[in-house]
Amino acid sequence: MPKGAPGAIIGAMKRRKLGAFEVPAIGLGCMVMPGFYFAGAEEASIATLHRAADLGMNFLDTADAYGNGKNEELVARAIRGRRNAYLIATKFGNVWRPNVDYDVDGRPEYVAAACEASLKRLGIETIDLYYQHRVDPKVPIEDTVGAMKRLVEQGKVRHLGLSEASAPTLRRAHAVHPIAALQTEYSLWTRDAEAEILPACRELGIGYVAYSPLGRGLFGGAIEGPESLAEGDRRRAHPRFQAENLRANVALVEPVKRVAAARGCTPAQVALAWLLAKGEGIVPIPGTRRVDHLEANAAAADLVLSSEDIVLLEAACPPGAARGERYPASAMAKLNG
Repeated sequence: MPKGAPGAIIGAMKRRKLGAFEVPAIGLGCMVMPGFYFAGAEEASIATLHRAADLGMNFLDTADAYGNGKNEELVARAIRGRRNAYLIATKFGNVWRPNVDYDVDGRPEYVAAACEASLKRLGIETIDLYYQHRVDPKVPIEDTVGAMKRLVEQGKVRHLGLSEASAPTLRRAHAVHPIAALQTEYSLWTRDAEAEILPACRELGIGYVAYSPLGRGLFGGAIEGPESLAEGDRRRAHPRFQAENLRANVALVEPVKRVAAARGCTPAQVALAWLLAKGEGIVPIPGTRRVDHLEANAAAADLVLSSEDIVLLEAACPPGAARGERYPASAMAKLNG
């Protein structure tokens, strides 16, 4: 299995369907690029975005909430003059307000305004996949998706998606307009979607986009405990990365490392290959700012795990195995359960 050395040409990325929307089997999450978690490194991030197009790993995932639009502006600088080389997904609905962590806004008038703002920041005429980032409990999902549908009719958006929506909400939304993709967290330490979300997606013909497919870096294999996280690392606020929880969670990576060693690849590639093996409608979007990591992630599309590998991984990382909630309490309260 190739590890994707810097500068190597891996070849055309395999394709998958999110509803009627065809995308590469592995996309690129942009949140870890400047504008949200980290400052600086813009030049390296743009080089990574350019390399993604070369590899056919050109499905980019951003959001207006990442750095209050700064992440979208970074993507715009990278794709300028190369728009047709990319598939652009962005999101609306998470709104930063004074004295609160963040608020959720799904009002129809806000949907229209948010789309206009994202189009301007991205410097494009049409968004390929537009998600509601979080479901607004104050607004019927039919009203929000109705406004999103109008964006499709106006040619401003091609496909619609929801993020962190429950199966009942997904069904209601899909009845208003076809939903191409549902995006929620899914990895070897976050398997909640297997109970209701994935079955609903398969029933309705909706694709599934897996964010944080490497467990927010845990399955990269370099995190050994709390001391592995720098001061100021936002993950320190997440329960799964705190002290005793993290020490326990690191043990989940050991079987992944064993499979990787036997296969001659990296733990991250094994974690991605496991997700790809869970169904043709699943598209993971690992985030990175580095070309070498990008190429290694792309190479995972060609890694085929054996049934024995999958049994071993799932026995070692069953649903509920991770210690701690996946978000701080304030963010968990925003999820559509």
